Amino acid sequence: MIKKKNYLILLLTTIFIVGCTNVEDASVTDKETDLQEVTTNNSETEKTTVTENSVSEKTSTQSKDELFKGYKLLEVDGGDLSGHREPNIVVDIGFGDRNYYAFTNEAGQLVRVIADEIVLQDDRTEPVTSSGRYYADEAKVPGVERADLDEGHIIADSLGGVSNAYNITPQDSTLNRHGDQAYMEDAIRKAGGATNFEAIITYPNTETQIPSSYQYTYTINGNVITDSFENVNPDEVNESLGLTGNNESESKSARSSTNEGELSSVDTNGNGIVTIAEAKAAGFNMPITNKHWLYKYMQDRDNDGMVGE
Repeated sequence: MIKKKNYLILLLTTIFIVGCTNVEDASVTDKETDLQEVTTNNSETEKTTVTENSVSEKTSTQSKDELFKGYKLLEVDGGDLSGHREPNIVVDIGFGDRNYYAFTNEAGQLVRVIADEIVLQDDRTEPVTSSGRYYADEAKVPGVERADLDEGHIIADSLGGVSNAYNITPQDSTLNRHGDQAYMEDAIRKAGGATNFEAIITYPNTETQIPSSYQYTYTINGNVITDSFENVNPDEVNESLGLTGNNESESKSARSSTNEGELSSVDTNGNGIVTIAEAKAAGFNMPITNKHWLYKYMQDRDNDGMVGE
């Protein structure tokens, strides 16, 4: 009886030990399985990241290739004054690390300039002349020898543009210095830069390098702005429209002030406040900045120094 009892105890002990061993093995197996799953998941995550980066880089490359398709990318010194342009060329006209791209057509005319971001000139860190220029002079594009035409930048020095022929067109002097071109540049400077910049330059024919008109589209402070204007003297145009205050038929009070004379032609209801619609109807392009004489008669509700942006 005692012998049988000892056998029974030994049997139960053996079963207990085997059972514990199986539980430990199962626990170890589960841990190994969990570890393998974590490792696999981490590996898959790394693969996904690499794949996404590769796709992103590939897309970026394809986008740039598509952008430059049909054009030869050419490197031209920013201070090249020759005035010569090659046909069907794309040139980076941004000073320093800026990427501003200029495109020519089959006639060698500068027809388009684009920039994802306009970065203002920094005269504290960049080499500029005492007059705020990167270079002492601008490219001598055919046409700039005319007395009434400037060597006009598509993207000004102050906005980070260079001075070679791929950024210069013969532009009416008044337009360049005091007209819509100057207002556009001033608006971008005051905003601290711009994004999604595009300039489209139009010509009357393929025989000249003197544009007939410009169209600029850009975004500042979240607002998309389009400026379109002819390559003409704006003062002469305003005079022909009777907006300069020089018309003899004007009243004596209007003649006493040029701005008052112009205001009477713009402020059609005579309430002393010029609306955006009234300004546009009078031929003024938006935005009107605080440097423009009309600004003080308009309502700048967000007080950013511009109306109609």
